[in-house]
Amino acid sequence: MPEAPKKSLKATTTTEDQYEYCLAEKNKAALEFIEDVTTNADKVQKKVLAEILTRNARVEYLHRHGLAGYTDRDTFKKLVPVITYEDLQPDINRIANGDTSQILCSNPISEFLTSSGTSGGERKLMPTIDEEMERRSLLYSLLMPVMSQSVEGLEKGKGMYFLFIKSEAKTPGGLVARPVLTSYYKSSHFKERPYDPYTNYTSPNETILCPDSYQSMYSQMLCGLVHNKEVLRVGAVFASGFIRAIRFLEKHWQSLCRDIRIGTIDPQITDPSVREAVSRVLKPDPKLADFIDGECRKDSWQGIITRLWPNTKYVDVIVTGTMSQYIPTLDYYSNSLPLVCTMYASSECYFGVNLNPLCKTSDVSYTLIPTMAYFEFLPVHKNNGTNSISVPKSLNDKEKQDLVDLVDVKLGQDYELVVTTYAGLYRYRVGDVLRVTGFKNKAPQFNFVCRKNVVLSIDSDKTDEVELQAAVRNAVNHLMPFDATLTEYTSFADTSTIPGHYVLYWELSQKGSTQIPPSVYEDCCLTVEESLNSVYRQGRVSDKSIGPLEMKIVETGTFDKLMDYAISLGASINQYKTPRCVKFAPIIELLNSRVVSNYFSPKCPKWVPGHKQWCNNKN
Repeated sequence: MPEAPKKSLKATTTTEDQYEYCLAEKNKAALEFIEDVTTNADKVQKKVLAEILTRNARVEYLHRHGLAGYTDRDTFKKLVPVITYEDLQPDINRIANGDTSQILCSNPISEFLTSSGTSGGERKLMPTIDEEMERRSLLYSLLMPVMSQSVEGLEKGKGMYFLFIKSEAKTPGGLVARPVLTSYYKSSHFKERPYDPYTNYTSPNETILCPDSYQSMYSQMLCGLVHNKEVLRVGAVFASGFIRAIRFLEKHWQSLCRDIRIGTIDPQITDPSVREAVSRVLKPDPKLADFIDGECRKDSWQGIITRLWPNTKYVDVIVTGTMSQYIPTLDYYSNSLPLVCTMYASSECYFGVNLNPLCKTSDVSYTLIPTMAYFEFLPVHKNNGTNSISVPKSLNDKEKQDLVDLVDVKLGQDYELVVTTYAGLYRYRVGDVLRVTGFKNKAPQFNFVCRKNVVLSIDSDKTDEVELQAAVRNAVNHLMPFDATLTEYTSFADTSTIPGHYVLYWELSQKGSTQIPPSVYEDCCLTVEESLNSVYRQGRVSDKSIGPLEMKIVETGTFDKLMDYAISLGASINQYKTPRCVKFAPIIELLNSRVVSNYFSPKCPKWVPGHKQWCNNKN
């Protein structure tokens, strides 16, 4: 296996020349590693699979499928099925409930990483082991050496990144269940990282690790403003998170200016560790306060990022997939700075890096790093006459045989990603659809096409059509006393507000004469929210990353107009189905032009950390 690059500079670095030499050597080692593993991609993949199967030869799952110690690819593919989360859930539940036998992995499961994808309305639980943190750290260590090829001098300043932890829970068996980034930020790999100019952030660790989202955001923004001249790059994980940070600044710049002017932090920030960490960087600076005040008072906030942080070279956020809806807003706030997507990762596994980070957002492609896991690819086909993607829920024998290895994918073809990991996932369907855009040596490069079956998404939430239909079905019960029925509906993820929110368009038929009061429509909104998955509800209640759901009642005949419009664009009247989600601007304009009233959810839906059944077990 190619040796991974070293992750930190040598402690013996003293002079500037030595420092620059060490950094150059570190970058060179990282780039050589990428060159090596992509040149020998198939050899590395074969070794990764053999390594996974050898160390896990005695686990129950592989014995159940008759692998009996075989480590070759052909036997593995013949005997081990391609699975979804639902296939694995009984084993996951056993581990969550305290079974410590070697069910999936020979190494102890150290915790569960909670996926943004859901099953039965609850977050999926991905098993992980301690050594996976090393693999994640390895991928992080490749990002800045790649970036430094395109942008010089990044080691000479700071990064202003808005990073946050999210709530965590414990399974009945005592394992922690939390998002992968929360796990990483709380680990010694992040908290005790050796000095590295590329991880020199404006936010002290204490501000990132603060569980109160308001205090965390306020203190991170304050430190970012204090270091405004040193900031060379800005970002967050998702585009939506970075825009929320700018919106926070719009609301609170006066308090932030006051703190900078007098050199003390707002009394609303009560976390002692945060106050102490901020006090180390916050000194009275009336000149800086005046400058920020002057910029924030202006009528337009266009280009506010380059105005307040004038040395910023790019914005580092994910803008692929559903996050692409935020690109116009980012361009507005940043004066069209480059939007950079550096890596591709999930709770199941970290996958790859973008080797051309300054490319157009529409051209973002990720090179999968062959050491991270064993990768297979299920060909995905477009439905006849449409651009919609057809991904079978279960596979027949032929479809199982169609899976191809990393080096055998075809240029231009779409695939669903299937992974086998060191932590105990075997031929697991991730649910991401990728398109092959090119190759780095022997390793393919992929454009992220979409998340399978997702209809609505604002932040990390993912709502599919089946879930939306069930939520609507629950809500229309409120209309029965008024002899009203739902004729048709569709939905829209509205990101023109910050935070964004779901919008439902309902067309009703009412036989009764009693007018439906606004409170009933508000109850319908809340019932929809209560029926959606836990990731959505957490975004509403805890993360504040999603706004209240909105319902727009439209005139009778609106959905007939919608069909007429689709047919005018070439849709077949025989095959036309009302879309359950709309994105095309003219369609949204048509719907909005026929709105007769609108209502919002009156309060947040219920949500508690952890899975519903864990809470029920406690009761």
